[in-house]
Amino acid sequence: MRAAAFVYPWDVDGDPAAPALLAGLGLAQVTLAAAYHSTRALTPRHPAHRIVTAEYAAVLYPPSEGRWAGRPLRPYPAGDWAPGDSFGRAAEALGATGLDVHSWVVLAHNSRLGAEHPETSVVNAYGDRYPWAPCIARPEVRALLVDLAAEAAVRPGATGTELESCGWYGLAHLHAHDKTGGVALGEREQYLMSLCFCPSCREGYGEEGADPDELAAAVRGALEPVWAGAGPAGGLGTLEAPALSWRAGTARTLQEAAVNAVRAAAPPGFRILLHADPDPYRCGADAGTDPAHVLGLADGVVARPPRVADFAAHARPDTVLAANLSVVAGMGGAPDRLAEDAERARDAGATEVRLYHAGLASDEDLAAVGSALRKLG
Repeated sequence: MRAAAFVYPWDVDGDPAAPALLAGLGLAQVTLAAAYHSTRALTPRHPAHRIVTAEYAAVLYPPSEGRWAGRPLRPYPAGDWAPGDSFGRAAEALGATGLDVHSWVVLAHNSRLGAEHPETSVVNAYGDRYPWAPCIARPEVRALLVDLAAEAAVRPGATGTELESCGWYGLAHLHAHDKTGGVALGEREQYLMSLCFCPSCREGYGEEGADPDELAAAVRGALEPVWAGAGPAGGLGTLEAPALSWRAGTARTLQEAAVNAVRAAAPPGFRILLHADPDPYRCGADAGTDPAHVLGLADGVVARPPRVADFAAHARPDTVLAANLSVVAGMGGAPDRLAEDAERARDAGATEVRLYHAGLASDEDLAAVGSALRKLG
């Protein structure tokens, strides 16, 4: 079973031992971040550092001035956590070991964009803005994300790409010193808190036959039992269908535009995968999709193991179905169960696995990964 692991450029760039270590695990591929959101990351083996603080969402290579000149919305170059063409240096070092490299591109997740251009952000039914979540219905946001997808995906040394957050983002985000857990929110509640009411979305709901003020009031009413501790969120009645129709259609056209832009920029044989979920209500890194549509558009998906079977029903013989398995024990992963989890994913239809995340994993975790991959053959 073909295995790939996620890594950041700073896991490899400046560490001569890293490429051989990763290749020695039995991986066929590394999925290397080219555009990534803000984070604080551990680097357990790097000779120069242990903690990397990526202060804002950035591209980890020099963005093209020809593409972005004069545009108010454009990618932010990384700071000293990934200087210059950090992606390129890491990709070259990894490729020299025989590993394939896919670019890892995070799209609709950018808190600096929301801070500097608040009009681009999702606005919930209470009027609160989510600066980490660009609204994908806004034309200027879509133009940014589509061009970012094409530029960040097709980097020298990459044979494919994996597009994350290619769809709606919403409430779910581990914000700095996050304090939103006082009331437990399930998937339904997360969806309602993620519905956007910016001018573009209000217009879109109207085009679907839903009055946006009535819809916002219905969302607030549906959530009242949650805040009171009296029960789960209710429904939106006749407004449910038009709200979902607008959001699903918006996500669908963004996914089409992003994939088509990457294809136009990429050489023949370049693989395009989306981090995806078969539930159209889903917001976040694994964006909600229509499985039949997305597998007719892209070469495959990266999905959580419970969701793989939903995509397998629509797969072609050459479709990539990559099950995303966590192998960092300190973050709740199970590297000691990797062989068994991979076999279960294969039984559900997975053709490959993605291991999250080789750069964050301890030596003990990686030893377990290497043992499991040898067992899987």
